[in-house]
Amino acid sequence: MRLYRPFFPERRLFPEAVFRIKSSEKTAILTFDDGPHPDSTPELLDILDTMNVSAIFFCSGNAAEKYPELVGEIKRRGHIVGNHGYDHLSGWKSSLKYYCDNTERASGFTSASLFRPPYGRLGIRQYNRLKKSYRIFFWDIMSFDFDIRFGAEKSLDLLKRKLRPGSVIVLHDTPASTCRIFLKEFIETSERQGYKFCISV
Repeated sequence: MRLYRPFFPERRLFPEAVFRIKSSEKTAILTFDDGPHPDSTPELLDILDTMNVSAIFFCSGNAAEKYPELVGEIKRRGHIVGNHGYDHLSGWKSSLKYYCDNTERASGFTSASLFRPPYGRLGIRQYNRLKKSYRIFFWDIMSFDFDIRFGAEKSLDLLKRKLRPGSVIVLHDTPASTCRIFLKEFIETSERQGYKFCISV
């Protein structure tokens, strides 16, 4: 079973984390995980430029260290860079110290204030430690653009049906992601419905 929204209990376990922004207006946030990468980041940035939309890029520390010029380009074009850990660890399979040290290692290449746990998997002790330094972001809609078997058409349809005021949307900045196929259409359709995309965090 595919879960496009996190379980409700997770919202109770992590009360200070962001799953959805509080808004009575048609406002949403686009986020991109796992980059940067030279085969995907420039194209995504060009699409966002064309649509005059800003986003949050939760970058992996190892990729950000490898491609610092792309991190700089993301910032130069008016987007926010967040921390997605250095090695894309699962918090459910990592000790408190190892996980937090890995996040801190990534902070020098990404962000020391904004963090999204890889896979959305975070332990209570990890959360309590990291929330002292970071605003922790989960999501309201998972697009499954990382799964080629799911397909771009299904991802686009899911986003169109499930978008709601305050949605935080997860897409992926990787060569394998299908989001570059449907991103422009999704933004256009959403804006026709009165939605605006922001990076207010």
